[in-house]
Amino acid sequence: MSAETDSLNEQIKQSVALLRRHLDWDVALGRLAELNNRAEDPDLWNDPDTAQKLMRERTLLAGQVEGVQRLEADVRDTLDLVELAEMEGDDAVLKDAVQMLRALAEEAKRRETESLLSGEADSNDCYLEVNAGAGGTEAQDWAEMLLRMYTRWAEQHGYKVALMESSEGEQAGLKSATIQVTGPNAYGWLKTEAGVHRLVRISPFDAAARRQTSFASVWVYPVVDDSIEIEINEADLKVDTFRASGAGGQHVNKTESAIRITHIPTGIIVACQTDRSQHRNRATAMTMLKARMYEQELQRREAAAAQTEAAKTDIGWGHQIRSYVLAPYQLVKDLRTSVERGNPDAVLDGDLDDFMAAALAARVGATRSEASASAQ
Repeated sequence: MSAETDSLNEQIKQSVALLRRHLDWDVALGRLAELNNRAEDPDLWNDPDTAQKLMRERTLLAGQVEGVQRLEADVRDTLDLVELAEMEGDDAVLKDAVQMLRALAEEAKRRETESLLSGEADSNDCYLEVNAGAGGTEAQDWAEMLLRMYTRWAEQHGYKVALMESSEGEQAGLKSATIQVTGPNAYGWLKTEAGVHRLVRISPFDAAARRQTSFASVWVYPVVDDSIEIEINEADLKVDTFRASGAGGQHVNKTESAIRITHIPTGIIVACQTDRSQHRNRATAMTMLKARMYEQELQRREAAAAQTEAAKTDIGWGHQIRSYVLAPYQLVKDLRTSVERGNPDAVLDGDLDDFMAAALAARVGATRSEASASAQ
């Protein structure tokens, strides 16, 4: 076989080894068999909530297991075709077979990355909140740039984006804004973006064209449904009403329909101004508050499970995660994983997959060297 064929085969073997390790293969097969048996129980649907939860788990696990099995079978068949084409000297068939192998390598890499999305709430929709740091207009403009970046990323991946609230800057940009991102594994992907983001550029607001450094923070938390119980004492809440900002007609600007809720014990603050109805905004804000408190609990569990202090800082709020340098050179560098990109314009236009995949791998300690060792 050619060097390219051997290389592609090795890449796929490494990805499959990682997939099996992340799934804990033997345990996954046993659990799938158990779920299949329970799904055949005619009494299962006597409890619809339990049945739906079981069927969701079964569908997800079956898709993961069958995906690996199908990938391995397709690779074997393609390698057989490569050998046959080489023996018969059929260059056309050989070219097609190698192209099929390239496609399988891409699929294996995609499945490898998706296998990292195994957290408790990774499959949920999420809220993403951007806050400008100190620095006035510069930081507020940077916050708006970040919001646009994540909106572009979400739209490129087929996710729906809804603006929940925003507070405009005095001259430009945003003091803060919150969006809801709806789609498969939205929280699993975007949770890696939580932290402080640093921008270095020639200021468009400085007549002297001096270089400025700006900071903005990103907070990501999952949308929770009624099956997750979060107890909130009304006495612990401070509820404020205010006029919604931005475009929206006379009603939005004249009626105090927007809601801000502060959870006094934790200091968590959420706001919603999407609806004309104060009551509906309050209900949405309460949902957001529950999501924030649930995410805080997930953070606590993840920190408690971490074995080293370094692992804890990777998930901590306020930890600077990435620098975006637009001048005097152009570079985007993730400080957690050392992933670099020399085209910041593309990154700011939503090209974030490499950063997210590397951060996910770092969270679970997955490395290509471990995969290679497992494959041998």
